[in-house]
Amino acid sequence: MTRDLDQLHHDAGMPAMHEALAELTDAVRTGAGKPTDRRTFLLGAGGFVAGAGILAAVGSAPELAAAAPSTSLTAPGTSPGAGLSGDLAIAAVAASVENLAIHTYLSAAKAAGAGKFGTVPPAITTFITTVVGQHRQHAAAWNGLLTAAGKQAVSVTDPALTPTANEELSQATSLRQVAQLALTLENTAAQTYQAEASRLRSARAVALAASIQPVEMQHAAILYYVLGEYPGIQTSSKSPLAFNPTTLAV
Repeated sequence: MTRDLDQLHHDAGMPAMHEALAELTDAVRTGAGKPTDRRTFLLGAGGFVAGAGILAAVGSAPELAAAAPSTSLTAPGTSPGAGLSGDLAIAAVAASVENLAIHTYLSAAKAAGAGKFGTVPPAITTFITTVVGQHRQHAAAWNGLLTAAGKQAVSVTDPALTPTANEELSQATSLRQVAQLALTLENTAAQTYQAEASRLRSARAVALAASIQPVEMQHAAILYYVLGEYPGIQTSSKSPLAFNPTTLAV
């Protein structure tokens, strides 16, 4: 399932991300992206150069793993979107959500390596490695949009979710509990992107969010399988929902 996920990510997810970001550089190259308001903030000064850098940054997972800035826990009272507004604020929050997923998966892998959760099947290790690489690509894309606008890249984790994620991970004693935490984070990310689609002003930013959201749902589907559950959101009575909700959106 992880191999299929990774193949689909490279065949469909990554091309969609590249297309959304390529439209940015093309608009600047042709002069169609002259900024007039916040709807076109992505096409501001330096947009072409920064956009080209984004396309290079979201190359392969191994390359990004070495190039992406390390994530760090958000200090109390801080906000990744402080001082930002509109699409820039949303991009900062999206990057921080991706950073939290990276931090949590890597922390869980470190604890597993120390024997906290007993024997870890190789398939789980492969899943974590693959998913972390994809989350890093997503974070790099959002950070690329921020730096294109002359803002700093976000390397901290989401302040609203970090305390709970850290507490649940520290209390976890089994892989099942870790998988449940990861599932919550993936659903939160997917629902956040889904909610962002109606809040983002730039069509290119909407396209980027739309290219990432399905990947998060694919991560969740595999985690549901690992947990032996129906691969999708259900009601408290275990009835599958026809449409993905946004109750977990940040």
